[in-house]
Amino acid sequence: MIRVSRLSIAPVRSLGLQHPRSIELTPDGVAEDRRFYLVDRNGRLVDRLIAGGLARVQAWTDPDATRLQLTFPSGEVIDDEVRLGEPIETNVHKRLGSGHIVEGPWADALEPYAGRPVRIVRCDRPGGTRIPVGWDHVRNGVSLISDGSIRALAAQLGVASLDARRFRMLIEVEGAEAHEEDDWIGGQVEIGSAVLRITKPDARCAITTQDPDTGIRDLDTLRGIIAYRGLRDGRHADLGVLGEVAVPGRIAVGDAVAVVDAEVRVPA
Repeated sequence: MIRVSRLSIAPVRSLGLQHPRSIELTPDGVAEDRRFYLVDRNGRLVDRLIAGGLARVQAWTDPDATRLQLTFPSGEVIDDEVRLGEPIETNVHKRLGSGHIVEGPWADALEPYAGRPVRIVRCDRPGGTRIPVGWDHVRNGVSLISDGSIRALAAQLGVASLDARRFRMLIEVEGAEAHEEDDWIGGQVEIGSAVLRITKPDARCAITTQDPDTGIRDLDTLRGIIAYRGLRDGRHADLGVLGEVAVPGRIAVGDAVAVVDAEVRVPA
């Protein structure tokens, strides 16, 4: 039986992951997930593609994002109420981030890990970012990967095991064959009291090459994926899947994954 093995959220985009025992899925995803992001002095996105050291800082926020807590490698904790300043819009990897600058002590403390002065932005609504008018309307607020896919990539890379945290997926599942989740694209799966509509493969980026604890590049995951899976449309190195919340609900570690409507895998 396929079951949920781990859940991961990042209240601040690109900072260290939290692993709650359960999550509440809304139509926009998890309210606390990626509710904040970082920009430089010119308003450009700062994430782990340019500042891998951000992985070393942990973040927490409440569902309404009225309080923000950052925990640093030294053990220092900055915890305060969120006070909003000027509005800002940001290109977040071809999605529109719309929010307000957060005033307070966190940004200065993050500068050594970002390698530059940064400002924190709180998105105006849960779900973080939206796609500009005229683009594909699908939000893909849910991501999922199986242990079978992780094992297959580890074998391709010639390593004994591979930490799935480097892929920063909302839902990890165990008990699946390699890339079995690809067969769910176009269908639905039930997990806990929620129903997910699986929409497309997840195209990976260079963040997956970084150690999830340090942000240091240590493994060429992209080359490994391309070597045995190729490129979708000549551009995308896919691993795992994305989806929408068809029915909101709660998902917990240990919940069974029931495929409701998807392509049936035929045993070899």
